[in-house]
Amino acid sequence: MPTYGYSIIGIDPDRTSVASGRNVRCSPKQSREVCNAIRGMMLDKAIDLLDSVIEEKAWIPYRRHKKKRGHHSGMKKWSPGGHPVKASENILKVLRNAEANADAKGLDIDRLRIAHAAAHRGRTYKKYIERAFGKSTPYFENTTHIEIVLEEVV
Repeated sequence: MPTYGYSIIGIDPDRTSVASGRNVRCSPKQSREVCNAIRGMMLDKAIDLLDSVIEEKAWIPYRRHKKKRGHHSGMKKWSPGGHPVKASENILKVLRNAEANADAKGLDIDRLRIAHAAAHRGRTYKKYIERAFGKSTPYFENTTHIEIVLEEVV
């Protein structure tokens, strides 16, 4: 089994709660945009936002990976954006896990803020589709490492 660390250092273990999802089968690009949207939010607002994105009522702005993306009138400040449902569902699972870890530590759930939210590329599952004349086409599946750190605001 590989041992994974976190990309954030210098956190106070008495006031923070951490959770991670490794090799999650969702897009690293969309996960990065969702993590950027929820970083710095309070826990309850982030959960509400992700629930709205899953129901396709709220938008996530695409700041980096936005080429050839449609512009939407529902976006306020940023024109390109979307509803990354699969990435939002997986990040919400990790967020609820971090909330349960904070509850087990005895932290106040109402005063939790997302101090760190990051998504990194995981391993690539390599598959191939057989084609005619002895050829094949790669059919690779990207995975994502998701890290969430919740901090109790004093």
